[in-house]
Amino acid sequence: MARDVSDATPIGARSELIEWIAAGEKPRDAWRLGTEHEKVPFHTADASPVPYDGKTGIRALLDGMQRASGWEPIIENGNPIGLVDEKAGGAISLEPGGQYELSGAPLRTIHETARELDEHLALAKQVGDELGIGFLTLGMSPLWTRAETPVMPKARYRIMTNYMPKVGKLGLDMMYRTSTVQVNLDFESEADMVKKMRVSLALQPIATALFANSPFTDGKPNGFLSMRSEIWRDTDPHRTGMMAFAFDEGFGYEAYVDWALNVPMYFVKRGDTYHDVAGASFRDLLAGKLAQLPGERATQSDWANHASTLFPEVRLKRYLEMRGADVGGPTHVVALSAFWVGLLYDRAALDAAWDLVKGWTAEEREQVRRDVPKLALGATIAGRSVRDVARDALAIAKAGLKSRAFIDASGHDETHHLAYLDEIVSSGRTSAERLLERFHGEWKGSVLPAFRECVY
Repeated sequence: MARDVSDATPIGARSELIEWIAAGEKPRDAWRLGTEHEKVPFHTADASPVPYDGKTGIRALLDGMQRASGWEPIIENGNPIGLVDEKAGGAISLEPGGQYELSGAPLRTIHETARELDEHLALAKQVGDELGIGFLTLGMSPLWTRAETPVMPKARYRIMTNYMPKVGKLGLDMMYRTSTVQVNLDFESEADMVKKMRVSLALQPIATALFANSPFTDGKPNGFLSMRSEIWRDTDPHRTGMMAFAFDEGFGYEAYVDWALNVPMYFVKRGDTYHDVAGASFRDLLAGKLAQLPGERATQSDWANHASTLFPEVRLKRYLEMRGADVGGPTHVVALSAFWVGLLYDRAALDAAWDLVKGWTAEEREQVRRDVPKLALGATIAGRSVRDVARDALAIAKAGLKSRAFIDASGHDETHHLAYLDEIVSSGRTSAERLLERFHGEWKGSVLPAFRECVY
């Protein structure tokens, strides 16, 4: 999750919320991509979770990364909770259970995001090795119970922890035990946003299937290939899901804002204080009628922070966030960005992707979303296997990247970053299925080998 912002500029009308999103529009030559990924840290000596405090804790890891990178610390109530590269725009943050997240800088090419990832992982490994900390490449913590999982000292997470059990059964698992990879992408106009939103929502379950990598919970198979994705299905129905209304005629910034206004808030931040207003309406804050904070009116930062607490499969802020994939190893992380950039950043590819999905009904999209956590590439939509649809989507993405024609120092265009997905589609076997084979075979019914083999 991105760090919360501070901008006390008051908001006087609903129209300003729409203008806040519209301000994200960028001309095509200014489009960038930002890759984010989370990873679960563990003590390499005994595969135990890493608490925040202590000589070999998360705080020590952040301190070491700060010294090694020169990035500025993000402090909350005297505790470092992240780092930021003020010059380039990247950041490191902590998820509720200590998942260590890199929010990459906005970059022009997949080659650049691959280099950024390599540099970050090299630094994280250097500092982690000094502390005896490793990082898992799995989409869900495979061994520890929720009770055994550490809790990070962030006020917004305390508020969310109290609220989650009121709106779903698995929200705390989402917060404390899952890890994702996502890419954030630009749009040039409202019409461009709408087309990208519809294509990426429809294809998000296809990405979930391709990147399925969370088959273990509490030390054993959990019955799913992407348990992380299944968890989102019972987290909070008000702020999650496939956003069927995005396919309605007339959808645009205004419709998204109206949906966001109907999603209950978690908190209002004033100065360094997080006020718990969980379940309250942003409309009341906008009108100065929020019962918990009489007289307070909405600010720009209130809206930005509220927008960051919405969790649909594709999220709209001043850019679009692709949110459907489990995290994995380095080639997995980069392939996620390559897949979506190839589909959405080339006009012909975007048109072809729309042709691929435009005939699907809302019911078909919902059904495949329900099926892919368990079946992955074996699910079906509109009479076709997800594997076949994935093959078509991958071909479109490849053509889109080829058209971009960004060549690296070795003479490769960006399509080589899709080789990871080529192998998955050609074999029909996801990362999760390969891990399950090892669990039942060479791992002899234990997930402990994952702490040696599924690491960065």
